[in-house]
Amino acid sequence: MGDRDTAFAAYFAARSEAMRGTAYLLCGDWHRAEDLAQTAFTKLYLVWNRVSRHEVLDAYVRQILVRTFLDERRRGWWRRERVGGEQTDRPTPPESPETRLVLLQALVAVPPRQRAVLVLRYWEDQSVEEVAALLGCSAGTVKSQSARGLDTLRGLLSPTPSGARKGQP
Repeated sequence: MGDRDTAFAAYFAARSEAMRGTAYLLCGDWHRAEDLAQTAFTKLYLVWNRVSRHEVLDAYVRQILVRTFLDERRRGWWRRERVGGEQTDRPTPPESPETRLVLLQALVAVPPRQRAVLVLRYWEDQSVEEVAALLGCSAGTVKSQSARGLDTLRGLLSPTPSGARKGQP
């Protein structure tokens, strides 16, 4: 193995699980997360010799990951392959050990762009400016997408009386 392959293999071994975790938060499915992470690392490998600033590789791979996720959503693949109907599960109380699973399940229902912002801001702990740079948008867009995403999550997690729609008694 050459120096290029050795360096890439070391980076992949160190960061692939973290990127796969981020991908899971974006898409909500471990199999798709694996595919997204693999695609991101494949794209990185193809340009490995041209990457001059190895200290910012995480941000670069995260950007590839998010853009791949959003591009996939734009193509409609997920919509065609999506199976299942209406969610019947109710959020559990905060003291329940299943809270994390309920939150992850609700995160999948958040629109992709809002989900990307929420994952990058609150899971990856990126600043507004870093997320804006990753997504190629303004800081104001990141803030508004974050607020909308949090509102969507709250709506998904708040209990509603059976048969009542949001905004109706």
